[in-house]
Amino acid sequence: MRRRAYRDQTYWGRPVPGFGDPGARLVLVGLAPAAHGGNRTGRIFTGDRSGDWLYGALHRHGFANQPTSTDRGDGLRLSRAYVTAAARCAPPANRPSRDELDRCWPYLAAELDALRQARVVIALGSVAWECVLRVWAEAGRGLPRPRPRFGHAAEVRLAPDLPVLLGSYHPSQQNTLTRRLTRPMFDAVFARARELLAARRVAAARPNPRGPR
Repeated sequence: MRRRAYRDQTYWGRPVPGFGDPGARLVLVGLAPAAHGGNRTGRIFTGDRSGDWLYGALHRHGFANQPTSTDRGDGLRLSRAYVTAAARCAPPANRPSRDELDRCWPYLAAELDALRQARVVIALGSVAWECVLRVWAEAGRGLPRPRPRFGHAAEVRLAPDLPVLLGSYHPSQQNTLTRRLTRPMFDAVFARARELLAARRVAAARPNPRGPR
């Protein structure tokens, strides 16, 4: 059902694709399009309060040209960042079923495989965290034992050729209004992502002491 504020708008109402820079070094994985956000606008995390938090943080840390995201034509551009989700359609009560996630995860797998320059993945919530781990496990990458557990600011390094996985509470109103997630907490995850990206750039630029082979 449409909200009164949007009753004159045509809802996208279809699977919502990922959005951002194909050469992204940072990838953010959310839960699913919001019923009156991405499901309405056709762009992930656009037109809702969660998107205000996410794109505001991306702007503060140099990954977006503006701090707001209201519609697909608002001029938002991401630099070295890409945003996607575990589920592609707005689920009832914002809780995708296991069947929905099973149907959608191949699309997430294809995106992560195509984003070859990605060095850090931020999972926004436990569902996104588990979906990213599943993508890597089913690609034959293997997972450490015990299985890495989600937590805010959790960090997992699986292999030198894989991105580092960071965890963050999802910027939903359920978390932000209750202050389970605060802006300093959210910014700290992005600051850590920038540290990791900078460290990898330095490592890549360091000459090989053995010389060329």
